[in-house]
Amino acid sequence: MTELLDGLVIKAQSGFYTVCTDRREVVCRLRGRFKKARLDTDPVAVGDRVRIHLIPDGTGVIEEVRERERSLARLAPPPGGRGSRRWDREGDLAEREQVILANPDQAVFVFSCAEPDPRLRMLDRLLVGAELQHIPPVICANKIDLVGPDEARHLFGIYEEIGYPVVYTSATEGVGIDQLDRQLRDKISALVGPSGTGKSSLLNAIQPGLGLQVREVSQATRKGRHTTAVTQLFRLDQGGWVADTPGIRALALFDVDPEELDAYFPDIAPLVTGCRFSDCTHTVEPGCAVLEAVEEGRVHLHRYESYVRLRQEHQRLADMYWWGIRPEGTK
Repeated sequence: MTELLDGLVIKAQSGFYTVCTDRREVVCRLRGRFKKARLDTDPVAVGDRVRIHLIPDGTGVIEEVRERERSLARLAPPPGGRGSRRWDREGDLAEREQVILANPDQAVFVFSCAEPDPRLRMLDRLLVGAELQHIPPVICANKIDLVGPDEARHLFGIYEEIGYPVVYTSATEGVGIDQLDRQLRDKISALVGPSGTGKSSLLNAIQPGLGLQVREVSQATRKGRHTTAVTQLFRLDQGGWVADTPGIRALALFDVDPEELDAYFPDIAPLVTGCRFSDCTHTVEPGCAVLEAVEEGRVHLHRYESYVRLRQEHQRLADMYWWGIRPEGTK
């Protein structure tokens, strides 16, 4: 009987998967039956737990893929690279999940306090995606040296009030690095955030040279217009793994109806039962507990605006689907 080795997929590129076992790292191919299956997600992704068998040339074959607990995912780009959704030949909505990282223990959303200014609407979208995908989020407010601790807490303190853990850091001055280090220890973590927020500098501060290594991989995968960005797990000396995920601006919101979005805003969800109407959109209705909370300052205005904008976007998509509006070229 062929011995099967347990391992963790730490890199996936062009049909080859690097699997870390307790012995060594092995470059593997995927067993053919996985390729033939029609799936709405990636059959294997970085972060998957797999079982492999070694072949004489030193490479391996992935024989089994453990069931995923959760996935950090986004909508796969449609053919042509335009638009956020696509339809099949019959005109039905056909969405495919692109798994950025399988089985993350947490997603660390890194945003700077300045240079560049924090993009809080993007952060809100990422938090909704994390809530939907059951991924514990952590917010890292970096570059606090540029604004001072009081202003940093003015910018990000609302998220602490909601209940999200927030780590305040300065990679240049070493502030908060020990706290971030403890947050990453013995976990599989995805670092997500806009470019220029200091993710590489933070990783260098935690583990010298790690940020440079991550940056080199990210830059290499971005060369060429048609190159897909590669997610790769990097081992932390103190235990755990970290993945930089360049280019993610929003996480996939699969099968979410507009009226369900309020459930993924922890500061809005508890208020919904207090609305006069059960189908309240929280935009114009009288007796809306959410609107009342916004007016009284119990729900921050920018959080409410993020909710409204997301709901409007999903309502437009729902209208396109239910009213039979299809892109040209579909039946």
